[in-house]
Amino acid sequence: MISVTDKAADEVLKLARTQKAEGKFLRLGIEGGGCSGMSYLIRFEEEPGEFDNVMEGPKGIKMLIDPKSQVYLDGSVLDYQGNGLMGGGFKFQNPNATHSCGCGTSFAV
Repeated sequence: MISVTDKAADEVLKLARTQKAEGKFLRLGIEGGGCSGMSYLIRFEEEPGEFDNVMEGPKGIKMLIDPKSQVYLDGSVLDYQGNGLMGGGFKFQNPNATHSCGCGTSFAV
């Protein structure tokens, strides 16, 4: 299970409006790469894939996650930190990660 904070949900809804992605699914996942081995993936998609888990997040957000990503992201929290002097954006708090890069976009297990 992945949790989404209210701040992250608000930002997802705002991005969906500006990117004309209202009603689309929010894909949460991982892919190989990044300086720590695996990178987080967040994007809008039209339809779920055959094996995707479909979840409902806060504020009616429809989320997708594939089974492989679910293993690595189980128990994670997606948060949003506003733009500050040190940057901001979406951040995963992943209890499965043994190492994360400095920018927070990749991790290792």
